Amino acid sequence: MDPSAHSSQLTARTKHIVIDARIRRASTGRYADRLVEHLQDVDSINRYTILVQPDDSWQPKAKNFARVDCPFAQFTFNPLDQTRFTRQLNQLKPDLVHFTMNQQPFFYRGTKVTSTLDLTMLRFTRAGKTPVPVFWLKMLGYRFLFWYSNKKSTAIITITDYVKTELAKMYPFTKGKTSTTLLASEPPMAGAPVRPATLDSIYHLPSTNPQFLLYVGAPFPHKNLERLVKAFELISPKHKDLRLVLVGKKEYYYTQLEKRVSKLPSKNQIVFTGFVPDESLKWLYQNAVAYVCPSLSEGFGLGGLEAMVHGCPVVSSNATCLPEVYGDAAHYFDPENVEDMATRIDEVLTSPTLRTKLTALGHKQAAKYSWRRMAEQTLAVYNGVLGK
Repeated sequence: MDPSAHSSQLTARTKHIVIDARIRRASTGRYADRLVEHLQDVDSINRYTILVQPDDSWQPKAKNFARVDCPFAQFTFNPLDQTRFTRQLNQLKPDLVHFTMNQQPFFYRGTKVTSTLDLTMLRFTRAGKTPVPVFWLKMLGYRFLFWYSNKKSTAIITITDYVKTELAKMYPFTKGKTSTTLLASEPPMAGAPVRPATLDSIYHLPSTNPQFLLYVGAPFPHKNLERLVKAFELISPKHKDLRLVLVGKKEYYYTQLEKRVSKLPSKNQIVFTGFVPDESLKWLYQNAVAYVCPSLSEGFGLGGLEAMVHGCPVVSSNATCLPEVYGDAAHYFDPENVEDMATRIDEVLTSPTLRTKLTALGHKQAAKYSWRRMAEQTLAVYNGVLGK
């Protein structure tokens, strides 16, 4: 083939794809981060522009990827930011924009793909410290943009079939244009595990054979930590050496929960670690008797999958997508029934055979998922939209 002809064919096949990855560093940003990372390994044809916040250190590793600073807030209804963001997108002249969250500029009219990761914000509101009138005004805006982003997208990506099905029930117009691209856990964390110092200096957890349940993540109301604490209250008299270790950055909801726990009989058995580095998190996963996921609503449930990778048995809520993701590798309970939660946790605590079984099944379940496959499936969505 004439080299010039091959070059023109390649140019015709090459499209410019913009990915809004501003959420990459947030607690919910692992999806966007891993998508961008693995797309660089699976697509050397299309040209990509990755939008990140100006103080983000991310840099591309592939020649067909470029970084562009996007200084606009991730969640904003400010008309000026909406207008400026639209202008930036138009100046980039993309063939397709992938918004990895539902918040996107109302005025942008180009071809777009939207990732709808979960429906939690629609079903479980959380005002936090925001004044109630301001919060409800923001929620009205959020609900409108959530509907609008799904309505106006050429294609929608969900991360479980549960979310895909529920989204179609809510918005029938999403049927036929929604694809599921399952997420994945990371490999076991590198490096030697390090016991968190606070377990010794504050909570005096035994240095040999420590007995503790583990939860890692945000403390938002839909995470259901209040009921988890109540379930722990029910089983703690039977397991006097047992601790409940709650890991996560100490923000508003954790602070409020810690205040309530301070008045309980079991207050000295409930541990709030705050943020812990990876080497300490690895130690916690490897030494916990079980990982508990009490959530009322998830889009995927990465925490439990991460526990499985590290050999930690999982006791989980049976709500929303969690049975789809964890399969038979978790011991399930009704998250709205404190007694049922306590019973299922106690069954895992008192049965070494069950823990061994869950650990083995957990390794198999986690191995089913792949970030690279997620990127390949996403690329297939792009190509479908672009007619390639």
